[in-house]
Amino acid sequence: MLAVNLLRGGRPKQLFEVYLIKAVRYLFLADVVFLFTVLQAGDILVLNDLLIAGLILLIYFVGKIQSKQHRQSFFSVRGQANIPGMGDLFNRLKPTFDVRYEIAVVVLALVTFYGFYFIPELASNAISNWFLDSILNIEDTPVFGFVFKVIGFFFLVTVLMKVLGGLMTILTGGNRVAPEQKDEDDHFDDFTEIK
Repeated sequence: MLAVNLLRGGRPKQLFEVYLIKAVRYLFLADVVFLFTVLQAGDILVLNDLLIAGLILLIYFVGKIQSKQHRQSFFSVRGQANIPGMGDLFNRLKPTFDVRYEIAVVVLALVTFYGFYFIPELASNAISNWFLDSILNIEDTPVFGFVFKVIGFFFLVTVLMKVLGGLMTILTGGNRVAPEQKDEDDHFDDFTEIK
């Protein structure tokens, strides 16, 4: 990222650049997750292991899209507040976000992830192997390894909560909105006498 920023020379990122960099990052993430799944599975890669890893990867990507949407809506509301002297700051901090490109990058990463099942030789390259070795070395480090495992535990809990929340939404038929109460004279409060 530092090299890309130096090549850009301080000019603001264009939409194409943002999503090209994001696509490369997501492709390497999918590659490393595939290599880690193969490493955990041993010699025989079971399709169920790959499906579960792909589902977790999809939940991670959807969570990233949702957090970007929340950030985008936060900055759009703040930008409409017309705070003197803050408009330029909000425009600089406002994240570049286009949901169509986000979905395209996620689909590309997931197709690549499942494509590695059919051509696993492509998954094993120097950069991805270096990322995998670095992650495994961090995990083996005494202090950082413990912190890494704690972060992984909370990530897993977050994924499970999102899955349960999604299942509950599906089972209950979506988010229910409380029916509006009618404002009639039959409304009682603390000071109403009952005869």
